[in-house]
Amino acid sequence: MSLDRRRVAASFGAAAARYDQAAVLQAQVGEELLERTAQLAQKPARILDVGAGTGRLTARLRKRFPSSDVVALDLSFGMLQAAKRHGGWWKPLPRVQADAAALPLADASVDVLFSNLCVQWCDDLPAALLSFRRVLKPGGWLLFTTFGPDTLKELRAAFAAVDDRAHVHRFLDMHDVGDAVLAQGFADPMLDVERYTLTYADTVSLMRDLKAIGARNAHQDRPRGLMSRRALHALEAAYEPLRVNGVLPASYEVIFAQAQAPLPGAPLKTAGGDLASFSLEDMRARVRRR
Repeated sequence: MSLDRRRVAASFGAAAARYDQAAVLQAQVGEELLERTAQLAQKPARILDVGAGTGRLTARLRKRFPSSDVVALDLSFGMLQAAKRHGGWWKPLPRVQADAAALPLADASVDVLFSNLCVQWCDDLPAALLSFRRVLKPGGWLLFTTFGPDTLKELRAAFAAVDDRAHVHRFLDMHDVGDAVLAQGFADPMLDVERYTLTYADTVSLMRDLKAIGARNAHQDRPRGLMSRRALHALEAAYEPLRVNGVLPASYEVIFAQAQAPLPGAPLKTAGGDLASFSLEDMRARVRRR
């Protein structure tokens, strides 16, 4: 199901001013991903933070790697405007507005590509990974997180009791994400899953929280207009049986992934697991045809 990229950018832009206060889970996951950069054997010359949002983690990366050129990239201009505050007047935070699947950087110009909870907003994961591979130097590191299919499973099930429209995004599982990483030629991928549960007093509080971080329904065929009072009551009634110890749970499944960019000309894996060699231009053509 395709996403409205303008809706994604606008939603996050509208949430930029209050994002850091509301995005508790995103901050926690980002810190855990940041810890995984400790394994890097060499100090990277350039780090690209894809889906940098307000730049909080970009600034943390710059603090951890003070000699590195650290760049914040995001689809939302509003988010990048908010990222100004995480830079200093003496050394502003470099910011680039762009789509993750069309990175405006030179080939093999990045040592580490870091991305926290961004790629689930990419319509075409193979295209995004191909873009990542293109800008990474051979042997450069890719570290990212994304949501797995159990994310917001309670809210998705409750909405299913209201109507048959898509209200909550569906996310790829760890095996599909791993297959996509392998298919784009990345070497030695390592993936694991962590599970988190946030709790809320009521359904409205959960939906208000999602709006506060810009996580709105961005499906092209999403329902337009405000939810009716009747539909809201039906949603609350469907969610209520899940209440435990006085609170409603909201589950999040987070996939952590890391891999290294391959050497030039490294083969791609076909769906059947066989190896097939393609030039970079051939790979781009294959992605465009999908």
